Amino acid sequence: MTKSFPIIFILLWSSAFITIKPISADASPFAALAFRFFFVAIGFAIYSLATNEQLYAEIDKIFKAMISGILFHGIYLGGVFYAISIGFPVGVTALIVCLQPILTSVLAGPILNEYISRRQWIGIFLGFFGTVLVLGYDVGTDLSIIGTLASFIALAAFSFATLWQKKVSEDLPLSVSNAYQALSASCFHIILAILIEDWFINYSSSFLMAMSWQIFAVSFGAFTILMYLIKTGSASKTASLFFLITPVSVFMAWIFLNEVITLQDFIGLSVATIGVYIVTQIDDNNRNVGV
Repeated sequence: MTKSFPIIFILLWSSAFITIKPISADASPFAALAFRFFFVAIGFAIYSLATNEQLYAEIDKIFKAMISGILFHGIYLGGVFYAISIGFPVGVTALIVCLQPILTSVLAGPILNEYISRRQWIGIFLGFFGTVLVLGYDVGTDLSIIGTLASFIALAAFSFATLWQKKVSEDLPLSVSNAYQALSASCFHIILAILIEDWFINYSSSFLMAMSWQIFAVSFGAFTILMYLIKTGSASKTASLFFLITPVSVFMAWIFLNEVITLQDFIGLSVATIGVYIVTQIDDNNRNVGV
């Protein structure tokens, strides 16, 4: 079952992008995220209690988990939701965020002492090139400075969050850590909604359906798998999976939103898949000897 986790993660995480649009139409970005993670925190807390996990822990461990939550769910998702809510292209936002594997791999060496081999670097750059092929956007297009900045802030937050979580993943049980992460994210977004936006939520059927999917499939499903993959694997190998998020999101938009897909998109997905395969198939022994 665990061997299928990367595939399940990619499918669930990619689905989050196509559900942002209906959510953004009926809610301001930070209010929507505060709503989402309030219920996610309750869900993980209930699960922890039901499985006899101890919610109370040392303050420093709780604090570390809450930092992860602010980086992952607060700054990263806040940046993505905000950029898309002001009309920044979804594809360009996804492409910027997909630079995360490269940034994470560059930082994993000095921060986590992970060795990145030549073969892994080849896989990383194939993944990035495949993602660019899928998006194929016009580099000369005028893009919002605020949207670009928000996307790059999200990129930095996710990269540092991946490395931070790798360092602290042993501190708390997974469900307990997720509960505190979601709680900190909800509080973070409540503060942002009050301070910097004219917040609102319209509880339409489309909003409730899209939000339910993001809560159950993405937050409970995909994010739990992500935490497990970070805990059991290297940061660079886990980050490489994100090269497939953008291509798969494009295909989902073609299926569910009737968006156009081209031969270049198929080629790009194939190249990205090969890149991810190269990175993720290198075992720990090979990684240590520099193969």
